[in-house]
Amino acid sequence: MPVDPRAVLTRPAPEPDRTVAYGDDPNQVADLRLPAGVGPARPLVVVLHGGFWRAEYDRRHTGPLAAALAAEGYPVAQLEYRRTGQPGGGWPGTLTDVLTGVAELPVLAAEALPGRVSRAAPILVGHSAGGHLALYVAATAPATVGGVLALAPVADLGEAYRRDLDSGAVAALLGGGPEQVPDRYAAADPRILVPARTRTVVVHGSDDLQVPVEMSRDFVAAVRGAGSDISLVELPGCEHFGLIDPESFAWPQVRAVLRSLHDDH
Repeated sequence: MPVDPRAVLTRPAPEPDRTVAYGDDPNQVADLRLPAGVGPARPLVVVLHGGFWRAEYDRRHTGPLAAALAAEGYPVAQLEYRRTGQPGGGWPGTLTDVLTGVAELPVLAAEALPGRVSRAAPILVGHSAGGHLALYVAATAPATVGGVLALAPVADLGEAYRRDLDSGAVAALLGGGPEQVPDRYAAADPRILVPARTRTVVVHGSDDLQVPVEMSRDFVAAVRGAGSDISLVELPGCEHFGLIDPESFAWPQVRAVLRSLHDDH
């Protein structure tokens, strides 16, 4: 029987070591994981979960990914944010939450995990809609981001709206289509916010049914054409969820890309 690629979404993971708040809302929090072993303070890795910005998907499904990264020696924060279907979610709360969280988490994590987290700008690891959010933060507040690993990101909101990804997910996030709310797309769409000013690597599976790989090909070509430091790693035979599954065949390549981003930072 073939393995369900979505199994990672409900796989149990160790509980986080700490949870910190960056705001007053119950969703304005992040789960922290101590890096394995001993050593100097290292830049934080901030994991931004996907789920098409919808309330039914939360940070818990990135537990296996976060635990695996902590086992590799990275201090990790799983950032939560208000999502569509929740009070304050969507435009602009989802976006401002992530901007605030990314900016504040290095200090919050350094205080919560003394001696293990440097206050340098973190590396962002975002999957799917979380990949969009990582690209958005890097484009909007580049001083707060040390690098971006975007895993199957929704990198072009206009195209995602036209393709009706996840049955209207982009319209739910921004309150309409590009013709109704063009100013919101101009502010939030990574495809419009080129060139990028942060080193970025996009990883996308060729067999992705949730976010078409063509979107990443076109995005990376446009950003590279604008002179930015960006590259695409396309994984043949990989679908959408293997990128966040430490038990998948794609994981060693995801891990290697993160190591190169983190070590160069």
